[in-house]
Amino acid sequence: MGAQLQAKDLKAAAGTNIPCEKCPLRPMKTFRDFTKEELAFVSRFKRGELAVDKGATVLMEGHHSAHLYTVLSGWAFRYKLLSDGRRQILNYMMPGDLLGLQGSLLGEMQHSVEALSPMLLCVFERDQLTELYRNHPGLAFDITWIASREEQILDENLLSLGRRSAIERAAYLVAFIGSRAHTVGLNGMQPQQIPLTQQHLADTLGLSLVHTNKTIRKLSDRKLLAWRDGGCEIRDMEGLKKLARWEGLNDTSRPLV
Repeated sequence: MGAQLQAKDLKAAAGTNIPCEKCPLRPMKTFRDFTKEELAFVSRFKRGELAVDKGATVLMEGHHSAHLYTVLSGWAFRYKLLSDGRRQILNYMMPGDLLGLQGSLLGEMQHSVEALSPMLLCVFERDQLTELYRNHPGLAFDITWIASREEQILDENLLSLGRRSAIERAAYLVAFIGSRAHTVGLNGMQPQQIPLTQQHLADTLGLSLVHTNKTIRKLSDRKLLAWRDGGCEIRDMEGLKKLARWEGLNDTSRPLV
């Protein structure tokens, strides 16, 4: 999705604007509360909302974007490409996640973001970040926290790629994504469904599609997950965490910008 398409879609979504005071994510206990002044600023900071179709490119590596986005609903993934088209998926984005911060600091995106499902994004003007840092230290700390958390996630992913076996890698990835989805209310009380294809898993784990398929069958044989047409269904979260030697997410509250 290029800059022109983003601008067109932004105008189309302007009529569906949800006031920040009524944001459906704010009541969730996983997100910290805003002060009155912070909420007023974020309300001014928000430009509108952008509806994105499944498979659309939200941000593109090497391109500039005038906007930042917070995921209001839906799933996405962040990735990089080699010149021959091989893809490495770096992380998965869910409601409450901030997209595009890297472009604010480096001038252009160093990765791409693609919608894994239909999405609704809150849109913010990038050039107002200066005011945020200058006048709202609490929100500035939140931005720093978000960047630090992304580094922590990448550390764990690097540990997986370097030291975990294929089955441990797959167990960690499914448990990690499922745990994050649960904290932001995805799937409600239903069995946790992750809308990934086996190719997405292969591109995240650094494995061939054949090896990924064999690894998924091993996890399925242990009754840890089931593979459906719509993706992966988690059957035994604690079993996945134990296999991956992963203690789980920290339960502290997190920012929502």
